[in-house]
Amino acid sequence: MTTPRSKAGTKGVPRQQRREQMLAAATEEFGTHGYAGASLAAVAARVGVTKTLLHQYFGTKEDLYVACLVPAGDRLLGAVREAMGPDGTTPETPLRVLGAVFAALEGRRTSWFVLYDTTLPPGGEAVRRACEYRSAIDALAAGGTAELLRASGSTDPLDADALMYAWRGLVATLVRWWVKHPEQSPEEMTRRCARLFAAAAAIPAPPGGRSSRP
Repeated sequence: MTTPRSKAGTKGVPRQQRREQMLAAATEEFGTHGYAGASLAAVAARVGVTKTLLHQYFGTKEDLYVACLVPAGDRLLGAVREAMGPDGTTPETPLRVLGAVFAALEGRRTSWFVLYDTTLPPGGEAVRRACEYRSAIDALAAGGTAELLRASGSTDPLDADALMYAWRGLVATLVRWWVKHPEQSPEEMTRRCARLFAAAAAIPAPPGGRSSRP
């Protein structure tokens, strides 16, 4: 899912359309190479404009990153919130959330790596905004996993913490796999995850039963 490079430039293109082209190219660049490795010259080349014009539209590299981050973060956070719904977590919720994540990323899959970029400079606006989105998504995951465990009879808070970490890693791993398989649609990925969940559920529990704290 890459942004094609333009050799014709954007002369005569309406300002808003040109801005969207720049954001799409920058999201691809940041998502592919990370903030540290991303090049504004490469972004400009993708669109067919000058680096000077890119600065005129967005300012600094960090400003451009934030301009890419906000729509990606809003889209993902909104998708997760909607998928979780107002009526509490059920056994179907995890698969519904994954389907919503895939749908929100379709057409812009590398935007996931913009949100979860590990190369952001410390102390700046970029890392602050990224952490806000990540924390909000983590809070939803923590609440959902705790509900699932309570429904299964577990009252150990460490179980909930461990499951939340496992869930976060699982989502990230599945998205990375999906990015490497662009032929897979969101619907196909969701059905694949359903099969994987079913296979995991068939694994027998270890002897000794479940441990819980009062």
